[in-house]
Amino acid sequence: MSMTVRRGEFTRRTRETDISATLILDGAVETDVRTGLEFLDHLLTALARHARFGLKLSCTGDLGVDDHHTAEDCALAVGAALDRALGERRGIARFGSAYVPLDEALARAVVDLSGRPFARVRLGLRRDRLGMMSCENVGHVLSSMATAARMTLHVKVLEGENDHHRAEAAFKAVALALREAVRRDGSDEVPSTKGVL
Repeated sequence: MSMTVRRGEFTRRTRETDISATLILDGAVETDVRTGLEFLDHLLTALARHARFGLKLSCTGDLGVDDHHTAEDCALAVGAALDRALGERRGIARFGSAYVPLDEALARAVVDLSGRPFARVRLGLRRDRLGMMSCENVGHVLSSMATAARMTLHVKVLEGENDHHRAEAAFKAVALALREAVRRDGSDEVPSTKGVL
């Protein structure tokens, strides 16, 4: 099995956002995320660092309108880059799960790199915003990323009083689950009875 570095790139320019993303799955720790939303930068940086991915992401978005387009399109860019980095998804563990505490918060994430996009995200955030980011968009980022990455993702925050902790624990749990799911298992097989993902 080839041990080449798995890398995915995505660029897109629309009337709403101008995005460039590069995601490296193997041996990379450099992270540079600049979305224009500092809390989104914080969450995506945590995701990349704990998944042990290299992530470079830059976005110029129509933040004067709202944070939605930027949050959604950045998530789609990361998801699409992940899909491209995985290629045929040969020789990967495919499944991953993790529990992550952050002080009083506790999050669970379960991932299946199935090729089938589905997300169930339950964060239970109560504030309107975290920084300049709408709390409704925090979960939407995870759902959008799952769609573009063609993965099944279940995320639930089980405990927590502080919304910052709840959101960050969720992203870190997804990171650890992804780290496990993308792990090379030493085979050259597609991990599916269908023979394709």
